Amino acid sequence: MRVVFCLSKRNIWMYLRDYMSVFFSILSMLIVLALMVIFLGNMNSENVMNALAQFGGIRDTAADQKNVTYLIQMWTLAGILEVNAVTITLTVMGIMVQDEIKGRLASFYMAPIKRIQIALGYILAAWIVGIIMCILTLVVGEIYMVFCGHSLLCKTDWIKLLLMITLNTGVYAALSYLLALFVRSESAWSSIFTIIGTLVGFLGAIYLPMSMLPEGVAKVLKCLPILHGAAMMRMVCTNEAIAEAFDGLPAIAGETFREQMGVSIFIEREGTSTQISLQSQLLFLIICAIIAIVVSALVSKHRKLCDR
Repeated sequence: MRVVFCLSKRNIWMYLRDYMSVFFSILSMLIVLALMVIFLGNMNSENVMNALAQFGGIRDTAADQKNVTYLIQMWTLAGILEVNAVTITLTVMGIMVQDEIKGRLASFYMAPIKRIQIALGYILAAWIVGIIMCILTLVVGEIYMVFCGHSLLCKTDWIKLLLMITLNTGVYAALSYLLALFVRSESAWSSIFTIIGTLVGFLGAIYLPMSMLPEGVAKVLKCLPILHGAAMMRMVCTNEAIAEAFDGLPAIAGETFREQMGVSIFIEREGTSTQISLQSQLLFLIICAIIAIVVSALVSKHRKLCDR
C-alpha cells in the first residue's frame, strides 16, 4: 500500500502543481453554482409557488417564498455536488493521459511496480481530490445558505452527505480510469471531458427536472449511476426543506415534488410505479464501480499481453 500512497501523492501533486487547472476547476464550480441558483432556481421556485397556490387555503406568501427558495437552493446544491463528483475526477484522471502521451506511464510499467498499484495510484488520487472539492462545494453552499438567512444542515445530514460524496467520487474515479485507458491524446481527452461535462447536468436531471423529460429519456437516465447519485444527495439536502415548504398540505404534495424533481426515483413494474430504495441505489453504484474495476483489469491485462 505504501507504493499506492506514494503514487497517489505524486498524482495529486501533479494536479495541484497545475495552478490554472485548479483555479478553473474552482471557478467553473462557482460559475455553475451561481447560474443554477439565479436562473434555474428562479424558474423552479415559481413552479413550486404555483403548485402551492393550487392547493388553496390561507398561507403566508412571504414564508412560502422563503421556504421554497431554500428548498430549490438545496436541490441545486445537491446537483452541483454530483456534477463535481464527475468532472473533478475526470480532470485529475487527465494526469494519466498526460503520463501516457509523454512516456512516463511506460516507465512506470518497466519499474518493479505492479500494474494494479499504478492503477490504484491514479484512482485514489482522483478519489481524494474529488472528495476534497465536493466538500469545499458543500461548505461554500452552506455558507451561502446562512448568508441568505437559512439554516445549516444537521450533523446527521452532514455525515450522510460525506458518505455519499465518498461513494460517488469513488465510483466516478473508477469509471474515469476505465475511460482513460482508451485515450491516447490530450485533445481526445479534452473533447471527452467537454462532452461529459456538458451532458452530466442532463444525465442527472439537474438542468431539467424529471417531470420535464420525455418518458423514453427518463427511462434511460434511470439506468445510469449519475441520476441515482444525484437523487441520493437530493434526498438528504432537501428532506427538511420539503417538510417546511409543504407544511400543512396533504402528503401527496411533497411526494409529487420528490418524484417530479428527481428526489425519489420510480420504475414501472407490472403496471405499477415502485420507488427505488436508497439501499438499491447504493448497491447499484457499488456494482458500477466493481464493473469498472473488473473491466479495467481485463483491459490492462490485454494491453500487457500486447506490449509483450
